[in-house]
Amino acid sequence: MIYRLPRWIMLGGALLALNAGFVNSLALLSFAHQAVSHVTGTITVAASAWSTGGGWLPPLWIVFSFLLGAVISGVVVGNESLTAGRRYGVALLIEATLLAAAWWCLRQQWSAGEWLASAACGLQNAMVATYSGSVIRTTHLTGIVSDIGSWLGNRLAGRAVNRRQLLLHTILLVGFVSGAAVGSQLYALWQIDALWTAIILVTVTALIYQGWRR
Repeated sequence: MIYRLPRWIMLGGALLALNAGFVNSLALLSFAHQAVSHVTGTITVAASAWSTGGGWLPPLWIVFSFLLGAVISGVVVGNESLTAGRRYGVALLIEATLLAAAWWCLRQQWSAGEWLASAACGLQNAMVATYSGSVIRTTHLTGIVSDIGSWLGNRLAGRAVNRRQLLLHTILLVGFVSGAAVGSQLYALWQIDALWTAIILVTVTALIYQGWRR
């Protein structure tokens, strides 16, 4: 339960969600048209392809890459609860490196680009998973939309709701949607080179955090 919501958490959550929406938008618009910021739909695609004898391995590699990114987060950051002072700066620099490698591969139209982008999203999503007992996801919206709907339903029923928790999830929702919208606009202008916007955003965020931590 969230009883206080520091501004740095609101800002950081908004930036991370915006970044995930941006990266996922570019991946969907690229040559292979695969989502990379979540795995539910991708697993469905892989299972459907497998049952019909289609190409199930490429989407499964995206899922595996997301898992690998989460593993990297576990090694670097450790506990998934959001706490000031953890090695988030290092994790973000690794994410920026993965995105830069993804940009190079996507420019060559190599499927490895989507795997690297998925690993970056998996790392980011696992990096910050809980705060004050509340689940925080920055790379997909299923749980966020479900929680917002549940809280609104409770409010309509006259029950008390945690407004800070609702505010945080609303910020994440708006951030992701905004990132996806901006990503599609920049892709129309710069194609996959637009990914450098996300690379720079993550790198600057990492450096600012590292400076604050020291």
